[in-house]
Amino acid sequence: MPDSNEILIILVTVLIVVGLYYFVYAKNKVVVSDVSTIVKNPSLQLQAYERMILLVDRISLANLISRTPANGLTARELQVVLTRNIRDEFDYNITQQIYIHPEAWKAVRNLKENNLLVINQVAGNLPIHASGLELSRAVMEFTLTDSKSNLPELVSEALSFEAKKLM
Repeated sequence: MPDSNEILIILVTVLIVVGLYYFVYAKNKVVVSDVSTIVKNPSLQLQAYERMILLVDRISLANLISRTPANGLTARELQVVLTRNIRDEFDYNITQQIYIHPEAWKAVRNLKENNLLVINQVAGNLPIHASGLELSRAVMEFTLTDSKSNLPELVSEALSFEAKKLM
């Protein structure tokens, strides 16, 4: 049978756990209500759409390739740089999803995934010792011949349409 000290320790532990749970729950509830207030702010929403359009432009394959020097890199090294750039740009703007329409966010996310897929597939089809310049050329050729190459433009138009609803 537990003595009174053990009962006291168990009781204090339970009270601390319940208290921490209540504190965390209450704090999260306040944060959620604050976010819902912010989301309905048209000015912040408009800024988020502007940032998303900039993100789409920055991760479009043509712009990404033109901003990323391929000289001296192997195709594999350039592949890593390009995919990291896309992920970094996306991660930097990930919080903007709370301000924009879920379908608009889904379009941006799908563009990111599509661009990563294209880079990885094109790089995978090149010879093992291909240069970064060869990867750049192959990605640009793919964007010129692929029917989805206007995807960044379509996503930008969708984002602009949603932003104009706020004006």
